[in-house]
Amino acid sequence: MHLNLGSILQGTADNRPDHPAIRLGDQSLTYADLDRAARGIATSLRAKGIEPGTSVAIMIPNLPEFTQAYYGVLYAGCTVVPLNVLLSAPEVAYHLEDSGAKLLFTHPLFEEPARKGAEAAGVPVVMAAGDGPDTVAAYASAPPIDVVHPTLPTDTAVVLYTSGTTGKPKGAELTHSNLFVNCSVVAPRLVGFQPDDVALGVLPLFHSFGQTCIQNACIAAGGTFTLLPRFTPEDAFAAIQNHGVTIFAGVPTMYFALLHHEGAPDELPGLRVCMSGGAAMPVEVMKAFEAKFGVDILEGYGLSETSPIASFNTPDRERTPGSIGYPVWGVEMAILDEKDQPLPDGERGEICIRGHNIMKGYLGREEATRETLRGGWFHSGDIGIRDPNGSYRIVDRVKDMIIRGGFNVYPREVEEVLYEHDAIVEAAVIGVPHESHGEEVKAVVVSTDPALEASDVIAFCKERLAAYKYPRIVEFSEGLPKGPTGKILKRELRD
Repeated sequence: MHLNLGSILQGTADNRPDHPAIRLGDQSLTYADLDRAARGIATSLRAKGIEPGTSVAIMIPNLPEFTQAYYGVLYAGCTVVPLNVLLSAPEVAYHLEDSGAKLLFTHPLFEEPARKGAEAAGVPVVMAAGDGPDTVAAYASAPPIDVVHPTLPTDTAVVLYTSGTTGKPKGAELTHSNLFVNCSVVAPRLVGFQPDDVALGVLPLFHSFGQTCIQNACIAAGGTFTLLPRFTPEDAFAAIQNHGVTIFAGVPTMYFALLHHEGAPDELPGLRVCMSGGAAMPVEVMKAFEAKFGVDILEGYGLSETSPIASFNTPDRERTPGSIGYPVWGVEMAILDEKDQPLPDGERGEICIRGHNIMKGYLGREEATRETLRGGWFHSGDIGIRDPNGSYRIVDRVKDMIIRGGFNVYPREVEEVLYEHDAIVEAAVIGVPHESHGEEVKAVVVSTDPALEASDVIAFCKERLAAYKYPRIVEFSEGLPKGPTGKILKRELRD
């Protein structure tokens, strides 16, 4: 049996070729246009000697070229490796080398780190804008392939990188089946996507939330998505009103910004569904937004490793404030103790998941895969509770992960950069509450140089880390609190 995630575009292009697929400002791309571009890109990849099964990276913001390249790679039977556009050059090089990517699509806005990283990894670059043969436009204009490559359901379609609490970022291998079924669950069952729906694509498409819940779900349903390359409340409200947006998906910080924007309209009559994920939605923000605009926010839960949707609130089931909803169709969730035994309702334990949405594994990391997928369950690292009505709540995190503006920041990665500084002998990174970002990254360091200032440390990290990762707050200490084994006690730092 063959299954290619790209078939969702192929099917919609056959059924409604002239319907707008993507809008950006006053420009639009029909499904026939998108399909044609993807087929041309697939031809160009083959002409470059890139064989089916090969990884191809995409480092493009929310522009039509991202979706064109994404489906072009799939049509060629290759694996998509979406990269955060904020990565530094060393981070780009690491991701390209680790994934084995043979080509990088990028945008002029991020050309410097992309080219430096690609050069270090020995990978050619194709630009999303400009003239010449090495551009998305040139690739897309090549003669179209006749047949989408017949991949297997278990073949890897996308590798999404997710940092661990230790070591370097890991690539979660998501299969064609994982992503096909997950978007098929989101479109009709959770959101009720209709062919006349218009979704706002403001979530980064390189992130699993934006990819599955907006791009792929919308294409599978035959709707339209309006792209917003950079979120501002003004631009979001303008797009919602001018483009007749009916579906909005965002992280809690976006809802916070929309709610408190001075120029916010009194009502958004066309908006019928809002989705939230990426971090826990503050209950008071949810209540205030729903009261002001008269539209429910359906909160869900998932991770890169779960394609991403694992649980979701739906309009037809009881909603508990602060709940991440119920397991979606075909997915099981459980609260397990430290011995991987199930716990009764109301008791805290690790949220574990199994079903069609679980990744194949971490690319090239067998030990990490075995540990995370032990006992037939994906172990999320999040602490939760199952309520008597069957819905779930997150109450804490096993990992020390910081969620800043919907992006995951893993302290160990930042700490390793801090330890590269000659004057820093000890470092600990924690998350501290922030009104609009949810959490801010704070570094507590011990330095041998009394002249070292917080601005120096911030600048050092800024050169080596993506913009959302580097600490904005630096505190100097004579020593960090430690336990009997010498482990730094971050709990005391937070307190």
